[in-house]
Amino acid sequence: MKREIREFEPHRWLRSGHAQTIGAAFTPRRFAVPMGEARLFRVDAETQLKGLCHWQAGKRRELPVIVIVHGLEGSCDSNYACGIADKAWARGFHAVRMNQRNCGGTEQLTPTLYNSGLSGDYRAVLMELIGEGFEKIFFAGYSMGGNLVTKMAGEFGEAAPKELRGVAAVCAALDLSACADALERRENYLYQRHFVRGLMERYRRKSELFPARYKQNGFAAIRSVRDFDDAITAPAFGYADAEEYYQAAGAKKVIGKVGVPLLLMTAQDDPFVPYASFLAARVEENPRVQFVAPEHGGHCGFISRFRGLERFWAEERIVEFVEEEAKK
Repeated sequence: MKREIREFEPHRWLRSGHAQTIGAAFTPRRFAVPMGEARLFRVDAETQLKGLCHWQAGKRRELPVIVIVHGLEGSCDSNYACGIADKAWARGFHAVRMNQRNCGGTEQLTPTLYNSGLSGDYRAVLMELIGEGFEKIFFAGYSMGGNLVTKMAGEFGEAAPKELRGVAAVCAALDLSACADALERRENYLYQRHFVRGLMERYRRKSELFPARYKQNGFAAIRSVRDFDDAITAPAFGYADAEEYYQAAGAKKVIGKVGVPLLLMTAQDDPFVPYASFLAARVEENPRVQFVAPEHGGHCGFISRFRGLERFWAEERIVEFVEEEAKK
């Protein structure tokens, strides 16, 4: 029997998907969680990921730990990552805010780029935490991060380690091709420009660090995320083109195999993660998946009309999910 989820009621001034999306990015916030302890996780022979760990003193093994994975061009300092960590800390849980490869100023920690299919990175993080004795481990991801943690869970299937107690994903980009197409709509021009500028600036820094591996010019005009993935991401990881990469990296193909509790939240008015993509992936056919899709919320927004803990609705639902599953 699936849990009852508190209904999302949007802020009265933020009733469109664009307003929710932009509002979440620019709303000033304060957090009470103490500064995290920097930590490196080895995920393959040449790559480390940097996380900021918030440990409850003297209570390492017996408490739940939430590993938080940000979205495209975000970092461990993204508002929602800090917000979940803040709420988790207040509940008495551990929290680990992860940077994806090259994010948060970590370009020097790996010679590779990042992409939406690197679920093995989070499998490695999970196994390292298990090796340290943690018994109640949860992952939470937003957007691209939501795809990554969902893909990780789906790849485990029914063979997931018992220490992986659940996964939560918000506006997960399960169908990367559909998301790239949505970004190309005229009304999404500003989002597209923001992502392309960030991706190109990150690539410039990468090419300066590893000039023998990444050329600094010679590309045709890159005006979209799909253009970037065609010209840079796909060939860097051995794919023929962006579409082949999207089909390989999207969690839509494995969500039916997820064998741990998965709280999957999205908004029907998300500007560039289409609601239809979740229906096409038949996410509700898996009994382990609790799919929640309010009419409003935008992309990773979910700013509610209530104050306090309920202001950022999705963050509070994630921490509630962890609290309830950890008791089982």
